[in-house]
Amino acid sequence: MLGEVSVFPTLALTLGLILLWLLSSGYFLILIIALGIASISLVVWLAHRMDVVDHESHPVHMALRGLTYFPWLIVEIIKSNLDVAIAIVQGAKAIAPSTIQITASQRSDVGRVTYANSITLTPGTVTMHVDGTIFLVHALTRNSAKGLQTGEMDARVTRLEGPVKIGTEGVG
Repeated sequence: MLGEVSVFPTLALTLGLILLWLLSSGYFLILIIALGIASISLVVWLAHRMDVVDHESHPVHMALRGLTYFPWLIVEIIKSNLDVAIAIVQGAKAIAPSTIQITASQRSDVGRVTYANSITLTPGTVTMHVDGTIFLVHALTRNSAKGLQTGEMDARVTRLEGPVKIGTEGVG
């Protein structure tokens, strides 16, 4: 709601912008720091005026759980890269395109978007359509389709999402 201050997301945005400013500038002169503070204050104020600072735009509640999820996702991306590379080398006999439906168990829009993006980031699979909890996914090989149907990625994204408060689930 406009005017309602979301302290935790606002603090995360502010700290993130401060870190980005310091890493980008590399100068610690009083004038540069003053301009940085002014710029960050303006951006945070504008973000509040635009009503874009909330638990979805800054899902800091997922940060700690992300420390285990994102390394796992990177390993999955590497494994899928190898699967697609092998399929390319083997030729047409190894490529078996298919369209499958996957049911997502995430309860929030952020969780479902994270799941859909994780599928698309993994080579050989693309989330083509999302309708509530049903995802239409194109898989290039049988292995990539089987990998999604095991439900491991879905379960990991649901753990990443964490508990969802009533009323914050979103409508999508």
